[in-house]
Amino acid sequence: MNSIDRRFLLRTGLAAAGAAALAACTGRTGAPAGSAPRGLVGPSGSAVTAAEAKRRSTGREHRLALAAAPAVLDLGGGVTPKTWAYTGLTPGREVRVTAGDTVVADLSNQLPGKTTTSAHWHGIALRNDMDGAPGVTQSAVGSGSSFTYRFVTDTPGTYFFHSHVGVQLDRALHVPLIVEDPAEPLGYDDEWVVVLDDWLDGIDGTPDDALAELRQRMGGPGDMHGMRDMQGTDGPGRDGGSSAQRFTLSGTDSPLLGGETGDVNYPYHLINGRIAADPAVRTAKPGTKLRLRIINAGADTAYRVALGGHRMTITHTDGYPVRHREVDALLLGMGERYDVLVTLGDGVFPLVAEAEGKRASGLAVLRTGKGTAPAPGVRPAELGGEIVTASELTAADEVSLKPAEPDVTHRIRLTGSMATYDWAVNGVPYDMDDPLANPVVVEEGQRVRLDFVNASRMWHPMHLHGHTYQLGTSGPRKDTTIVRPGRTVPVYFDARNPGEWMLHCHNLYHGAVGMMAVLAYRT
Repeated sequence: MNSIDRRFLLRTGLAAAGAAALAACTGRTGAPAGSAPRGLVGPSGSAVTAAEAKRRSTGREHRLALAAAPAVLDLGGGVTPKTWAYTGLTPGREVRVTAGDTVVADLSNQLPGKTTTSAHWHGIALRNDMDGAPGVTQSAVGSGSSFTYRFVTDTPGTYFFHSHVGVQLDRALHVPLIVEDPAEPLGYDDEWVVVLDDWLDGIDGTPDDALAELRQRMGGPGDMHGMRDMQGTDGPGRDGGSSAQRFTLSGTDSPLLGGETGDVNYPYHLINGRIAADPAVRTAKPGTKLRLRIINAGADTAYRVALGGHRMTITHTDGYPVRHREVDALLLGMGERYDVLVTLGDGVFPLVAEAEGKRASGLAVLRTGKGTAPAPGVRPAELGGEIVTASELTAADEVSLKPAEPDVTHRIRLTGSMATYDWAVNGVPYDMDDPLANPVVVEEGQRVRLDFVNASRMWHPMHLHGHTYQLGTSGPRKDTTIVRPGRTVPVYFDARNPGEWMLHCHNLYHGAVGMMAVLAYRT
């Protein structure tokens, strides 16, 4: 048992101890908490059960078998890395349900050695003990063990789920999750789910190697604030050693992101699991009105996305509708999702995901007629055209929060630097041995204001589990938002989902070294 699980069982008392005893008898781990200290609502408390009972349910169950296991993937072009994946694919096989359905997902941990894992349901407002955040809402699922997630999906939208242990997201442990609206208001002919990803695993090392290099080169502390014990490493990279700056990226720049854009130098950028030299191809008929559901599942890369020869109409971000806006290109930070509508022309068109500031890109091909396939390095003119970020969008009237003064305001300072690689919230790195040491405390029923204050020189995509917030008083509803260097972004939400919820930077490497906190409800 690692240090995070020891502390988790100690802090959750006899209820969790009983669950651990049950796990020892059944081979199942990851049992949720029974209570919480310091007058806070526990992940399985009565308030959590009451909130779940209020969710609209169809009564239907969607059962899902998830096996996290070693795999050899085919990324195209002869690139076949060894990695970890769900069902041996990247991205994992799409899961599609209808709003109100209950997801019943059996996660089986078949990863090597003593590697632990979990599944976090990114963007879903679900019951707290099913959120998949080890050390906070559950114990990590041990190797050779399993855990069943069960929750109602009551809000339509484009989501995904992924491991929330160490830097496992930077392997292939992520899957798109589409919650369909039974009364879908949009009119369109077909859909295309598009998953963006930055890839290094099995090429010249692992994500754990990249994190170790970043910390060593930048002079960060060696214990990773407790993360070391839950990394789930599989040893050194395939060359068996390390070399200076194999993974570290410097000298990047983007006016859109306000400066440096990322820490890691990725050999490949994927669209739907394929490299640009051998891209995924989607066929359709000219004139088709196509809905693209675009998910940035990357760990360290913002993507500027455009479809050559077309403009796109933004309809949703992070699952929630916005007032429609026509653009040439989108910018997606890690963890963000956008839905767009496009009426297709006749020909062969490149869908390009440019790694913002990194001088690299991913490619997929949309074919509706005759024509030559685009070259891997193609850069459609739309990438330099009108680009809109979330701060310029407006929430659709039906999802905009009603005007109200905040009952509580919390200042969330984003601190740290590349020089020391000491990313933190409010100057205090997250402690996996004591996750509730510095909680952001709210009460059920409050209108909450969070001010994300970026005191660092790098941008951060800030993600809140179990909730969506509104950017400002009229901006879009989101669960992940870009905060540029030197900027303050106020967000608002109504505290209606009790429990203990992670609040963190979705740059995986920033979160791994400490840019995380817990937003907790007071009893």
